[in-house]
Amino acid sequence: MTSAISAINGLSGITGISGVSGVDGVDTTAGTAPVQGPNENFAGLLSQGLESVQATQKKADDLAVQVADGTLKDPAQYTMAANEASLGLQLTLAVRNKALDAFQEIMRMQA
Repeated sequence: MTSAISAINGLSGITGISGVSGVDGVDTTAGTAPVQGPNENFAGLLSQGLESVQATQKKADDLAVQVADGTLKDPAQYTMAANEASLGLQLTLAVRNKALDAFQEIMRMQA
């Protein structure tokens, strides 16, 4: 049985590459520009995430009231909303804890 890698056994004549002195027409400063895109504003994304978690908590609270009143036809809606709110809160706490750990590690570093 032969493998696809066994065909690369005879690469012994390559000692160097010559003739490549520069590349014409390529902007070499492209990597120095600031990043532009949807993820450039971390504070905004964090704020949106927190607002989303808050909205999920409010939806779960509203559905809990409807369950208590007996006006909610499908109690599974409340169960799903409560689980989603719980997971959102757990994720928020995990991100906060990691940020605090990183801050404490930075403060322990010596200048």
